[in-house]
Amino acid sequence: MKHQDIFQQMVEKWPSPFVAQAEFHRFTGGLISGKTLANLRSRGESVPESVKVGSRRAYVAQSSADWLRQRANEAEVA
Repeated sequence: MKHQDIFQQMVEKWPSPFVAQAEFHRFTGGLISGKTLANLRSRGESVPESVKVGSRRAYVAQSSADWLRQRANEAEVA
């Protein structure tokens, strides 16, 4: 199975178009936590598209899958 199929399945199975930062570990099967995303964002590194409502942040599910796909492809090259 191709990576693209796996990442698209993540989006299709997720019950919302958004992934709360606190739930990002569940979306990725425990691979990446919301805290990791917060750290990357604070360093100015690439993270998925997100929205902030009050003090809470959520990531767009499709953007998150695309971001994970890109990171997985970069890891294969390394």
